[in-house]
Amino acid sequence: MTTTRENHLKWCKHRALEYWQRNDLVNAVVSMGSDLDKHPECRCNPFLLMAGAMYARDNDSAGVKRWIDGFR
Repeated sequence: MTTTRENHLKWCKHRALEYWQRNDLVNAVVSMGSDLDKHPECRCNPFLLMAGAMYARDNDSAGVKRWIDGFR
């Protein structure tokens, strides 16, 4: 059974935010990017993933959270 784009996106965000809550910013971004690619309607541009990686590199927790929440 295929999940809807909306439900898949919720799942992606939930998993990424679990890492974010543990202040594991790198894995929050990696999780979001990896999980998005698991649904054909959610794949995103690699440059967008780089933005999340830069927030994580800078240890910008609020930036990573905004990045995750920004996916629609």
